[in-house]
Amino acid sequence: MPLALATAGGISVLIWGYLLLARGGFWRVAVPREKTMRHGPLTRVAAIVPARNEAQVIARSVGSLIGQAGPVSLHIFVVDDASTDATARLASEAARAAPAALTVIHGAPLPPGWTGKLWAMQQGIEAASRLDPEFLLFTDADILHAPDNVAGAVAIAHHGGCDLASFMVKLRCQTTAERLLIPAFVFFFFKLYPPAWVAGPRRRTAGAAGGCILLRSQALAKAGGLHSICGEIIDDCALARVVKRSGGKVWLGLADSASSLRAYGSFAEIGRMIARTAFNQLRHSALLLIAAIAGMAVTYLLPIALVFTGRALPMALGAAAWAMMTLAYLPMVRHYRLNPLWALLLPLAAVFYMGATLASALEFWSGRGGQWKGRVQDGRQQSRSVNSS
Repeated sequence: MPLALATAGGISVLIWGYLLLARGGFWRVAVPREKTMRHGPLTRVAAIVPARNEAQVIARSVGSLIGQAGPVSLHIFVVDDASTDATARLASEAARAAPAALTVIHGAPLPPGWTGKLWAMQQGIEAASRLDPEFLLFTDADILHAPDNVAGAVAIAHHGGCDLASFMVKLRCQTTAERLLIPAFVFFFFKLYPPAWVAGPRRRTAGAAGGCILLRSQALAKAGGLHSICGEIIDDCALARVVKRSGGKVWLGLADSASSLRAYGSFAEIGRMIARTAFNQLRHSALLLIAAIAGMAVTYLLPIALVFTGRALPMALGAAAWAMMTLAYLPMVRHYRLNPLWALLLPLAAVFYMGATLASALEFWSGRGGQWKGRVQDGRQQSRSVNSS
């Protein structure tokens, strides 16, 4: 038993040594300081905003896009995806100061094989094609953009030669549930998709954050358009994947210049957000589900268990692994301007994410997976239809 506990402690330290030193430095929180272009020729950008029942946030989001500065010619296409509230009207009213900068599209019925967001984005692309934009900006209806956000993204794309540049926007982090779980969500996301690996041309890893994606129009066409990913639930990462596979250069980073207005105030709301896509991320595989749960338990819970074994060496190794875990998580906690002590609670957040992942699998198996505003987009039947199309 002592040898087994010591071995377990050694494994914990090795895991966190790998994550700290050999996982692309994913835990280093670096907000880009690319100098925004103030002068030069105008860059034509079409902002495409899919919106379904977003009356609470759409006006502020559109208003922040209307007010963009820098050498960018921006036209906004809001695609009203069968909303039952005042989304379309409020979007139009937000653009009263510059009505020519906004087009509201009333979305067509959802065709078979498409997810709702991607179908809305496709209609926006078709409408924007008449303007022949150099870039498409895909942004969610709850994103608040700083005045230089679009010009900053364009600067990153131009200076870095990027075909796709996406920002993980600042998510709301006010309630207890959000403070415990939202920084952890971003931390886990970057662990899956280390930005250095995403940008590396020799790495297959490709990821994007759907709240704010700037994409060259030519790169999208070269990648086969949205038709090639029309049934994907995790659409942002799927888009990055096809762009990178077609030879495009992809960039992923954090942003202070864009933030989400959407509140996930309770544990239940965050749980539903995670469950919507977690089992899809595991390719609906029961074996991968078991492996993921076991892996999270070993990575995040084993160090804590070892601390309470009462044996000196396992306790020391467990404490060392927990310290390394806390060190890795601390930059994200600071990014969200939280008390550093929150970094000690990453194992507790991991337990919640394990439960939400199990819930995601149960929802899929019951035919209710991928639920978003009245649509089931990742049940067994949907998965079969997409795979056969």
